[in-house]
Amino acid sequence: MNRNDTIRLLIGDDHRIVREGLKQVLAEAPEVAVLAEAATGPDVLAQVNSLGGSQGLDLVLLDIALPGCDGLDVLQQLKQQHPTLPVLMLSTYPERQYAVHCIKQGAAGYLSKSADPDDMLAAVRKAAAGGIYVTANTAEALAQAVSSKTGTESLSHREHQVFRLLILGHSVGEIGAQLKLAPNTVSTYRARILEKTGTKNDVELALYAQRQVKNA
Repeated sequence: MNRNDTIRLLIGDDHRIVREGLKQVLAEAPEVAVLAEAATGPDVLAQVNSLGGSQGLDLVLLDIALPGCDGLDVLQQLKQQHPTLPVLMLSTYPERQYAVHCIKQGAAGYLSKSADPDDMLAAVRKAAAGGIYVTANTAEALAQAVSSKTGTESLSHREHQVFRLLILGHSVGEIGAQLKLAPNTVSTYRARILEKTGTKNDVELALYAQRQVKNA
């Protein structure tokens, strides 16, 4: 953190009501100052750069599902451009599907948007101080990922993005347009995802994701 011990923070989420809710929670901590908000991936990157990266910010709260540029891609770019700037990922998706991947990509933690306010503040403080915030579920998933080479833990960065959109019901064409990939490339990723998760089609893949949620 900066020498004044103020946690200077940027919130990246495309839903205004979520940003307002986060600010309300963060207002409970007098040492936290929300310097900026962004509703798209490109806007997050632009504002981080305009604030001087880790010189002007201590933490970025980043939603996984952002328009314009997927949150996972934004995370990768932030870690390349500002490697010392902590990024805490926010999501409505279950930890078992995404937490391990986000942390492997350099995130300082993974937090559900429905997390208890005390947990939210604890995560912000730990990440801003240079630590990695890990819940009990994430710790278990990380331990399993160390010895496991199957399931969602084995998906690559791009496969994770395609997986998330497939279980939301998006078509190959829609996914290609959103991720700026050719349809045949998306189909290749889809085939790999089905193989790694042991499923045969999109319906089975969606049921697989639901089972993971129940077991989380």
